[in-house]
Amino acid sequence: MIDDLASTITRRPRALRTLSLAVAASALLAALNPASAQDRPVGTMEQISTHMGEMSVQMPQDAERTASADRELPNLRFEPWQMREELFREDIVFIMRHGPTDWDKRDIPNVAPTDCENQRIMTELGKADMRELGRLMSSNELEPSTLIVSEWCRNQETKDAIVAGFGDVDPVYAEKLIVETSADLNLLLSLQGAPTVTNLRNMITNWEGGTGGPLLLVTHFTNIAELTEFNVYEGEILVVDPKRDNRVLGYLRLNNSGPDVGHFRVD
Repeated sequence: MIDDLASTITRRPRALRTLSLAVAASALLAALNPASAQDRPVGTMEQISTHMGEMSVQMPQDAERTASADRELPNLRFEPWQMREELFREDIVFIMRHGPTDWDKRDIPNVAPTDCENQRIMTELGKADMRELGRLMSSNELEPSTLIVSEWCRNQETKDAIVAGFGDVDPVYAEKLIVETSADLNLLLSLQGAPTVTNLRNMITNWEGGTGGPLLLVTHFTNIAELTEFNVYEGEILVVDPKRDNRVLGYLRLNNSGPDVGHFRVD
């Protein structure tokens, strides 16, 4: 009954070579600002089946946030469990589709990437979920050093929500995060969109690791499908390894994620 055996891991270090530095930094932070060091939420990682893991975090305001949202807050699911060590490598790339959107409002033909009035944008629930994603990632030490995002409004909204979640856990990290906007991540073949995924592929291939974390790219369903041949949910992240010819190692997504009517057959 392997599926019934759950093992829990608390905040694994990114790499053994950084452990001593992390301990020293934590000690220094605690000495300079004891409240800050103690107040940072600490995530947990749990194996929930043979090939699946889940990350969670307890935030000080969880009871209040759960009550206001009138729902259970999501956890961050990943698969396979066997890739868990890879998640903390600084030379890995997270390629993500924007967060959940309102499919009752479609993009008008040839809409410009920055014309938010005439394109599909995120729902308020989607924004809340992406903020939870940021909290879950940061508290479990999945902290990108660089975040590059498409110009499209739904992608910019996703970026804003995730960074807000990072800031809820570690405001200093969120402030120092390198954030860039690139047309190379724009919706493939749309007006002012990326004509191919060549530049996107090169971003991944050329990533050798940042000063403190991996690369996070926030793009679109079509771009990811063209690049990886994977169809991803809104808000889903693929873990890509540039050292292995851009192989997809697995995925991360909130445990309340599901298919959308735009790209999946939904009964």
